[in-house]
Amino acid sequence: MSVIDEIKARIDIVELVSETVQLRRTGKNYSGFCPFHPNQRTPAFAVFPDSGTWRCFGQCNEGGDIFKFMMKKEGWDFPEALRYLADRAGVQLHVPTEQEKFAAEEHENLRVLLEEAVTFYRHQLMNTPAGKLALDYLIQKRGLKNETLEAFGIGYAPNAWKPR
Repeated sequence: MSVIDEIKARIDIVELVSETVQLRRTGKNYSGFCPFHPNQRTPAFAVFPDSGTWRCFGQCNEGGDIFKFMMKKEGWDFPEALRYLADRAGVQLHVPTEQEKFAAEEHENLRVLLEEAVTFYRHQLMNTPAGKLALDYLIQKRGLKNETLEAFGIGYAPNAWKPR
């Protein structure tokens, strides 16, 4: 779980917004007057606890999560909102070490490489004669649907290797 996800899990958006906005329960959600534009006559501000988000359906027509709410309310940038909400949630922030940065970069490079491999093998399945035979087999004999093939990133590996 990322630090951001941990903060979101620990802070109740209804409680946070209620410090600024008088909210009224409407079903499983909450509504009130938007704190970002005064002189409104209709409550157009909604808080959705299930998704941890808020939305103004009125003049400002904005929305977001707890971070966006604090940024808009206080005029902060993301790092300021992150520090405040982390402190409030009791989540320790730390600057990543060089080793952690290197590991994250390696992980990202691997993710990109794997996505490229999926794209290559998917292309082979859908656009080559041998791939078409495999695709027909998967759909007709095995009963797989295109949605299943897509969801699991099913592809076709050709029976040869050719360096580029």
